[in-house]
Amino acid sequence: MEADFDIAAAVYDEQFTHSVIGRAQRRQVHHHLEKLLEKQKVSDILEVNCGTGEDALWFATRNLRVTASDISPEMLAEARKKQLNGSIRFCEADLRNISTDFGGREFDLVFSNFGGLNCLSHDEIAAFISNSSKLLRQNGLLILVIMPRNTAWEQLYFRLKGQKANYNRRQRQLSANVNGNQVPVFYYNPLEIVAMAKELSVVEIKPIGLFVPPSYLEPHFKKQPSLIAFLNRLDKVACSSSFAKYADHYLIALQKR
Repeated sequence: MEADFDIAAAVYDEQFTHSVIGRAQRRQVHHHLEKLLEKQKVSDILEVNCGTGEDALWFATRNLRVTASDISPEMLAEARKKQLNGSIRFCEADLRNISTDFGGREFDLVFSNFGGLNCLSHDEIAAFISNSSKLLRQNGLLILVIMPRNTAWEQLYFRLKGQKANYNRRQRQLSANVNGNQVPVFYYNPLEIVAMAKELSVVEIKPIGLFVPPSYLEPHFKKQPSLIAFLNRLDKVACSSSFAKYADHYLIALQKR
């Protein structure tokens, strides 16, 4: 898995972080994070699959202590270029070994953005949730952004292309092309995650990219920022948890009691 994402590191920001769709979806995530952080005192954050560090930087600008981890040394090299006055501790770690790599430490928030957990099988993601809970302080938050099974944009896109076999492709394990490497991807609807998190309580579930499309449609939208802005406004209105499984991603916030 490490080598798969090393290859993508140099172009990740160009292809996603700084894309019209990538910026819009990340703003939605940050909007919901801002609201959650207003209600919950947070000082120490562990981010897993931090990628090129965009979210770690966002947390650090809010004077929070951030430990940002990723399995890819090349992703971390890109992330360190964004370092803010040494306020972020970057470390190489496999999220499947979170209890070993960070055992003995406690955090107020464990965070994973944009489908990094979709690389985990059912048993692996269940273990990750359980192990993350052990790292949280009392009332600490586990906030995950995950790709669901029933994304409406996917179904519409493949219907328009006449690719009937792909209408419901997220119902099964797929392989994603990461700059030429095939990476296994698993999809989970919100209730599946809730069922795995028996020791945690649900704070909120929010759709991310219900109207804003998936990033692979960037070529069709990159010259239409006003349309993306309009779709983003629709997403702000349609933020009920009942829409989450139809979005490109969803944010689920869980709390340790």
